[in-house]
Amino acid sequence: MTDKPELTGLTAKEAQERLAQGGANELPTSRRKSALRIALEVMREPMFMLLLACGIIYALLGDYREGMSLLVAIFLIIGITYYQHKRSERALEALRDLSSPRALVVRDGVRVRIAGREVVPGDLVVLAEGDRVPADGVLLSTEGMLVDVSMLTGESVPVHKTAAPVEAGETTAEEHLVHSSTLVTQGQGLARITTTGSGTRIGSIGKAMEAIQDKDTRLQVEMKQLIRTLGIIGIGICVLVVVVFYLTRGVFLNALLAGLSSAIAILPEEFPMVLTVFLALGAWRLSRIQVLTRRPSAIETLGSATVLCADKTGTITQNRMQLVVAMGAAGQEVPVADLAARAIIDEALGHAYLASPVSPFDPMEIAIREAHAPVAEAGGWKNVSPMRDYPFSRGAMMTTRVHQRTGDRTMMASAKGAPEAIIRACVLSVAEEERIRTMVSALADRGLRVIAVASAEIKDIELPEQQTGFTFTFQGLLGLEDPIRPEVPEAMRQCRSAGVRVIMMTGDHPSTAVAIGRKIGLGEDPQVIEGPELERMGDDALRKAIMHTSIFARMVPEQKLRIVDALRANNEVVAMTGDGVNDAPALRAADIGVAMGQKGTDVAREAASLVLLDDNFSSIVSAIRLGRRVYDNLQKSMDFILAVHVPIVGLTLLPAFIPTLPLLLLPMHIVFLELIIDPVCSLVFESQPDERGLMQRPPRPVKATFFGRRAIFSSLLKGLFALLTVVTIYFMSIREGHTVEEVRSIAFAALLLVNLGLIITDLSRSRSLVQMLWRMSWGTRAILSFALLIFVATLFVPWLKQTFSFGYAGWTHYLPSVIGAGCFVVIFEIARAVRSA
Repeated sequence: MTDKPELTGLTAKEAQERLAQGGANELPTSRRKSALRIALEVMREPMFMLLLACGIIYALLGDYREGMSLLVAIFLIIGITYYQHKRSERALEALRDLSSPRALVVRDGVRVRIAGREVVPGDLVVLAEGDRVPADGVLLSTEGMLVDVSMLTGESVPVHKTAAPVEAGETTAEEHLVHSSTLVTQGQGLARITTTGSGTRIGSIGKAMEAIQDKDTRLQVEMKQLIRTLGIIGIGICVLVVVVFYLTRGVFLNALLAGLSSAIAILPEEFPMVLTVFLALGAWRLSRIQVLTRRPSAIETLGSATVLCADKTGTITQNRMQLVVAMGAAGQEVPVADLAARAIIDEALGHAYLASPVSPFDPMEIAIREAHAPVAEAGGWKNVSPMRDYPFSRGAMMTTRVHQRTGDRTMMASAKGAPEAIIRACVLSVAEEERIRTMVSALADRGLRVIAVASAEIKDIELPEQQTGFTFTFQGLLGLEDPIRPEVPEAMRQCRSAGVRVIMMTGDHPSTAVAIGRKIGLGEDPQVIEGPELERMGDDALRKAIMHTSIFARMVPEQKLRIVDALRANNEVVAMTGDGVNDAPALRAADIGVAMGQKGTDVAREAASLVLLDDNFSSIVSAIRLGRRVYDNLQKSMDFILAVHVPIVGLTLLPAFIPTLPLLLLPMHIVFLELIIDPVCSLVFESQPDERGLMQRPPRPVKATFFGRRAIFSSLLKGLFALLTVVTIYFMSIREGHTVEEVRSIAFAALLLVNLGLIITDLSRSRSLVQMLWRMSWGTRAILSFALLIFVATLFVPWLKQTFSFGYAGWTHYLPSVIGAGCFVVIFEIARAVRSA
């Protein structure tokens, strides 16, 4: 261990004072909404106020049954809203949990193990192989120390750390610093803690996430605007109905009740409920393909994704090292998987195997031992006993392990390390050095990590103090890579087919990034921007350059976040994938954040909107497909709801302006239609299959509106035809001399059947009526049957019949309702056939 300081550390009293003054070594937790707060938010909604007002009026009129029914509807709305907000943010809690649960510190000159949250600035922390760093600090001494910083930088290869020189003072050089939540993969060290909690590097990422505000999706914004507009219209009509009803009938409470009924009919309060149901079922369908939905609103955004920003390490690649190729001393290249040719590279693999520890933490050493383990015993590489280790050092850039053969008791030294270090340690001619450098360049140009291997026969019993004291013989080169996930190239092809541009972001060297980009299909000569270059760019220059760039190399977390912001500034809908802590701010800022579930960190999973539970990259394509399907079906459902409001509003207003007509729809009927029947029927749309050519069409334009003029006009036209059908049957039943209750039940039957007709006409936009009926699922048939069953129950179950003020007129009097709904469906099917011809 170099530059070994005096191990005194803080006293127990000093540590307690600093802990009390600076707080625990943890990050602030996210704030959750209480059930009471959510209930208060619901109480401010117009629908709640309208239902509450109707309930009070019914109580004043003495109709307590109607009042209680409306109170049940109120609690239903509160329950659904609470379910929507049940999962609050836990990202900052996950950041806190990533800190090491235990830490070995020096207190009063004695090593003690404490909880990671009790570490304070000034503590001396002893770090060994396999330890997770509890807080940010500066290294005072090291011995062959390698640290895995992939969760902060995305770099999959551990970096070498050295002690800070005494004269350096407050150093900022990364090679002398350790950071919270990184992992020591080799060697040991002693660090003085400088920063804890939210002041650490990982804490700064938490602050960046906390500063990012969740934004409503375009659909949510449009829905709020539409409901606000219809609400204003509803208030105006409500006032008009109250005035007209009072002037014509003279009872103020009844006039007020009629006015509130018209307001409830106009306000499309089912929109949020149906959106919630669609997204909940969409989340369930995604879970069946191993995709966890953390923010359901991302499902409808998936269909409009235009750019997929993929983090290389752990997302495109598997975040592990794999030995893929080796070169013998003579330059023969052999794939490691080719067992028949292993003899050519046996010496290189064998000595690399011996130069690695038996239970390694370093990913490259793990890969070497995994690759050679199957043949190590047969080749005699296990018939040895370890004698001495020469750890990796900044000066030597190599590691050597000495073993004694079990049979003849002779000793040998096995070394591996950076090619330049091994070349210097071997006895080589100038020509041989140049040949080996050429071999190294050939492997590096393919994006491989290159390790050189050498060996030495030991004749003297006394070993040298430094590993450079051996006379090494060059044995060959090993080429390792972080392997690409096998499903990635096909997933990339499907993304391009669907019009989704793919951008790869990584902390790796540009040559490595380009090699990976070629393999996954980003082109033979993809345009690359490096982190330092991006740092010098202004926002406008970045927005312009990013339109033609497919790879960003040597990125840091703040730059990844800036890339996402630049894309969104270009009106792109951004999906960002990642697995490390370094990806969390960008995952949170993106329109759709997608984290890896198995290899990903807790922070990435909590910051993302979607989590791939099986880490299968192709699941992203399936999720985009499902997102487009959900959007299509949601549009059909909203079209149906908007259309069905027209006859409801018309039937509510008709008796107000024609005093001789009986009241048709009471508040209970409207609540029943809008909170039970309509959402249940809307489930029919949710289960509809993909429209034809779903993944061959480009993403929805960014500025495309969900409720466009054409869509609204089409919905209103259908609604007017539906109103005309129901009003015709309504007047027919009045002329036949039925009672008010019987007229109400006949007209309500017509309204319900026309609702079902509206559903059938909207089931598909790329298939005919015959095809839709033929392909109709059992679930759809069951839901439509359930809607009819509910209506039949209101005619024959006494308490329901009384609650709805219905009377049974005989089954023959309901035939006009059936015929009218059938004609409605046929007319619109003919219109669709003419339009598509």
